[in-house]
Amino acid sequence: MQLGILNCGQPPESVSAVHGNYAVWFENLFGLHGINQSVWDVENLIFPDDPYDADAWLVTGSPHGAYEAHAFIEPLEEFIRDIHAAQVPMVGICFGHQIIAQAMGGKVEKFEGGWEFGRRSYETASLGEVHLTAFHQDQVVELPPGAEVVATTPGCQYAGLAYGHACITLQPHLEIDPVILADYISRFRADKKDIPAFMIEKAALDLSLPTQELEVGAWLAEIFLQGN
Repeated sequence: MQLGILNCGQPPESVSAVHGNYAVWFENLFGLHGINQSVWDVENLIFPDDPYDADAWLVTGSPHGAYEAHAFIEPLEEFIRDIHAAQVPMVGICFGHQIIAQAMGGKVEKFEGGWEFGRRSYETASLGEVHLTAFHQDQVVELPPGAEVVATTPGCQYAGLAYGHACITLQPHLEIDPVILADYISRFRADKKDIPAFMIEKAALDLSLPTQELEVGAWLAEIFLQGN
């Protein structure tokens, strides 16, 4: 099957120079399940022609805010609604989670509770408790009509949403494993990003603890494959 990646941004150069871009990270996950990828650089207004140009879709993370005035936001929201109307399977991760919620009538904003960064525990409807990497300050703060909450954590109430059986979105990053996260931590220590220092150091201490990227990746792969 063919997974269409709607790429919404780029990782920092210091990270991508070692690990590649978001599409590479997802290929490492979903290639294990025989899923091939095509990538559209929607951040630079390169869009597919049709929701059926792929068997399933994934909307990536991004350094941008869903509520910001970027040229690609409105056409991306329109394409998201087209995918959903066509009932083609779709997954959104972090920014993808947020922009799908916004496109479907929800609200996203910079969360007054601040950053979530590092290993977090999520209660999920399908997999029970899983641990994944959080890396965000923006959150979905108002649910779209008809959205079902499928994952939650104390710092992010709407950490996972379902829109029927064919669309699942997650706030945490299953594509950022501890090796990639370690390079983010090194970068943030060096450039004094506005993530609190205590949170960065806690994330560093937690790098040796288990996370469930592969298990969550297998669950999402089933959603992609059901449409093929």
